[in-house]
Amino acid sequence: MYMRIRRGEFERIRSVVSEADPDQPMTASELLALLDEHGEEFDSAHQIATVLGRRAEHGDVEIIREQPYRYRIDGS
Repeated sequence: MYMRIRRGEFERIRSVVSEADPDQPMTASELLALLDEHGEEFDSAHQIATVLGRRAEHGDVEIIREQPYRYRIDGS
């Protein structure tokens, strides 16, 4: 299944995470809940993981490959 990444999704995620300033990297599920609390709608934790995984290729996101994966967003 191909999931189209809409423009601005990463920026929306980064903005909320930056504002919340978590002290630890977060899972996609934790990020989904945080985004929901801030009025940002995403379909699923999988969608968030896809967006962050693609941005990790550019160095904007650090993926901590534990179970479950955790994400640290550059600038947050």
